Amino acid sequence: MTHATANSTVLALREAQVVYSTGITGMHPTDIEFDAGGFVVLLGPSGAGKSTMLRALNGLVPLTAGSLHAEGGTPIMGATSLRQHRRKTAMVFQQHQLIGRLTALDNVLTGRLGHHHGLRTLLPLPRHDRLIALGALEQVQLLEYALTRADRLSGGQQQRVGLARALAQEPRIILADEPVASLDPASARHALSLIHAVCKAQGIAAVVSLHQVDLARSFADRIVGVRAGRVVFDGRPENLDDSTVRHIYATANHPVVPTASVPLAA
Repeated sequence: MTHATANSTVLALREAQVVYSTGITGMHPTDIEFDAGGFVVLLGPSGAGKSTMLRALNGLVPLTAGSLHAEGGTPIMGATSLRQHRRKTAMVFQQHQLIGRLTALDNVLTGRLGHHHGLRTLLPLPRHDRLIALGALEQVQLLEYALTRADRLSGGQQQRVGLARALAQEPRIILADEPVASLDPASARHALSLIHAVCKAQGIAAVVSLHQVDLARSFADRIVGVRAGRVVFDGRPENLDDSTVRHIYATANHPVVPTASVPLAA
């Protein structure tokens, strides 16, 4: 599997803004980039704009202003470049987004559909794709459940199938939107540990949104604090002090005065 070289930018937003049709700003003008092999956690409360940023990074939410750039600084414009971008960018969701009546293997195989076009996707996928899907299930320790219906798996197992589907896509970057929010603390730590280990082993960049400060500090190479649609912290976990955490989680009803240690976004 080929990935971008270490420390190269695989994805970037430039002066990117999202304003919804309701007039609500989901993301204020933002400049941010993500490097190959990095494990980045977007940290913040519900409604802070983490999901908006993730969806903007995959083109699921259109930008009102600014631009999205792929590896090498190439702007992503038009259906063709967006399709190519999505083929290299996998998503992992909180609610798994699995088809319950299908087996774990068949769900993982849907991660291969982007590598085929037209009527070919209506036919059984080639043996090569099945081997990739089985390998992905093995990586997430679910090979023995390959022929088990997804709706008969536990929540943690379903989340791992979602990760296997993302891996089968052979992405350069994985975007994970609150992937452990529905799991109990022990299962959440195990699932996030697995995502971290697999991404590090394969050199896949990851951008993961979380609520849990302790998990962010445990697994992230870099933490991006998001509050009210703005990046209010961007740094290493050891630089995330308690005053910064309070600032990230401050609300309109309980404001926290930012300290000098918190780099505020423009």
